[in-house]
Amino acid sequence: MTNAVEIDHLSKDYGKLRALDNIILSVPQGAIYGLVGPNGAGKTTLIKTLVGTLKPTTGSVKVLGLDPLQDKWKLRKHIGYMPQTAALYDDLSAKKNILFFGAAQNVPDLEKKADDILAFAELTDRGNDLVRTFSGGMKKRVSLCCALIHQPKIVFLDEPTAAIDPHLKIESWNLFRKLAKSGVTLFISTHLMDEALLCDKVTILGNGKIIAVDTPQKLLERGKTKLKYSENGEVKESILDSTPESLANELQKLGLNQNITSISLQPDNIENIVLGIIGEKQNSESTG
Repeated sequence: MTNAVEIDHLSKDYGKLRALDNIILSVPQGAIYGLVGPNGAGKTTLIKTLVGTLKPTTGSVKVLGLDPLQDKWKLRKHIGYMPQTAALYDDLSAKKNILFFGAAQNVPDLEKKADDILAFAELTDRGNDLVRTFSGGMKKRVSLCCALIHQPKIVFLDEPTAAIDPHLKIESWNLFRKLAKSGVTLFISTHLMDEALLCDKVTILGNGKIIAVDTPQKLLERGKTKLKYSENGEVKESILDSTPESLANELQKLGLNQNITSISLQPDNIENIVLGIIGEKQNSESTG
């Protein structure tokens, strides 16, 4: 599979502060790719480097085979960028914001495409309302429309669902999946650990370093699962690895005899697992 993003030994320094440290990463085309980590991990710095608004200190970056700095004008026709804070004109309507950004990209048949993208984002009824009347979540959806109006091949989304209500969060992810099904690559940064489960693959970033790269399922398997069961009226429990094999082995030991009347599983949540992985990495570096 062709990669939409290739990052090779990328570092970014702000004076004595190393914001990104030797990042090596590839993102397949058509994937929903998650960049997960706590605030201050370097997620926004990495996205800004990928879209060409920051220059790396060392290393190289290719997006759709192009250098974000040297080929920025050619590349900008093919990428969409939704920053952490919606960059919109509050005194314009949602549609006029979209038309403004579309005109900047010389989008043909712009009026129709603006109507189409509003319908795609389920904003048709609010298209003529001033953006200043919108909630934070609604503004983010308008910002997404502005990032999509020129039909990019890859979209970079920085904290797209932070501080929005659960209903809008679900709707946003439905939009992301529609985009991915159409072949668009999504590169999504978030500090919301549960969103890692919604991605095809995840990179965990901590203190500017890559801590882990894996599928959500494999990340979940790094945690532990508490197995509780009742036997002859007595509640017993054991802690095991969160893998199908470990559960099978434990049940084989129990034999599932008739005296076992109930079983419950309590796996680690993704937030505890991610924070644990980051903590283990930092501890190993401090003691190594």
